[in-house]
Amino acid sequence: MISKPHHVIIGSGSAGFGAALTLRELDKDCSITMITMDSLPFYHRYDLPRVFRKHHDWRELLDMPPSKYEELGINLRRLSRVVDVNGLRQFVSLAHQEDVSYDKLLVCAGGRSYLPENLIESAKMMHGFGSFEAAMRVYKALPIGGTVAIIGGDMVGIDLALTLLETGYQVILITNQQTFWPHEIPNNKRKPFLDALREKGMKIIDSSKPVSVTDNGASSPARTVILENGTEIVSDVVMPFCGLTSSVEFMLGAGVDIERGLLVDTELHTNNENIWAAGDVCQIWHDEEKIYKFYHGWKNVRTMGELAARNMSGAHDIFDVNIEDRLDLDNDGNIRSTFWIN
Repeated sequence: MISKPHHVIIGSGSAGFGAALTLRELDKDCSITMITMDSLPFYHRYDLPRVFRKHHDWRELLDMPPSKYEELGINLRRLSRVVDVNGLRQFVSLAHQEDVSYDKLLVCAGGRSYLPENLIESAKMMHGFGSFEAAMRVYKALPIGGTVAIIGGDMVGIDLALTLLETGYQVILITNQQTFWPHEIPNNKRKPFLDALREKGMKIIDSSKPVSVTDNGASSPARTVILENGTEIVSDVVMPFCGLTSSVEFMLGAGVDIERGLLVDTELHTNNENIWAAGDVCQIWHDEEKIYKFYHGWKNVRTMGELAARNMSGAHDIFDVNIEDRLDLDNDGNIRSTFWIN
């Protein structure tokens, strides 16, 4: 009897979710295991700002209910952390001492929020926004009409900031090198975009970088951001949005090539014949430029997951490495970003 292939997907974000559905569509009999550290099934993280519009039931965010995973035969392993991958013997090791074997592996672990080194000691003074639980903690920490200080302001942070302004909160943006990440906007080209944010009511601090965040104790506002020039910025909540760093540590023993992310060809294949990667965790070879490049943005991530799944199933589809990356203003002065396209 020929055993059915077992596909393992690390990560349950947009890339992993799209891959799982595609694998099932292509093969009704294969075994699919999705391993994630998240407590909830897949939901679009760009929907998290909706908590400030009173959407506080996590079930409203889910792309499909948990029962659907069972119906599709997708084994969703939540709250499970991968600590190692053995690329030679083809198994994944979990933190709770369990090994999961695979025939083909797709790594969609994404990335974690990057924090500039000079702010690492202040990490506990700041709120993250990478999960539904984290988003609700921010919501509960903010008084009505309260102030959020955003450090950096990548495109995820800008999206949240605009929602906060629309729902009656105050936003202070303290810029740094990661402002508008992943778009690379030189400092001398930023002014029209920062002016557009000012027009929306955002206060912009573009003169000095933050060096620390302090707790004001029982006082209100609760936090103070101290800038390099000595200026103090008070707010109820401080949130860093400084881009992502790929989550690849658990792949160090897998025998695959790694730079900042997992290195893959345009078919999203690593140098291991049984391992693919998709999403924010991988760098894709660009033959004309002779470099490995990241391709962030929700549309790109989903496209990668579905494409990798097809190739795991025997196809040889190619990811378009010449896709458009654009940040501009429309006729009404609103910022438009290809990163936001879904």
